[in-house]
Amino acid sequence: MGKQKKIGLDVDFIGGENTMIKEEKNAISEFIKTQKLLRANKQIQSNKITQRTKRIA
Repeated sequence: MGKQKKIGLDVDFIGGENTMIKEEKNAISEFIKTQKLLRANKQIQSNKITQRTKRIA
């Protein structure tokens, strides 16, 4: 199989035409932080499971 071509989006902006208010910026920032923590915790758990199966095998 060959490499898949990435298709770029032709978008000038995301969201409304007005600038974001401070509360919106904080909400987005908190969401991103939460998602990063969830991904990190999931990665740690999967590493623990992998290590356990290697020890058992």
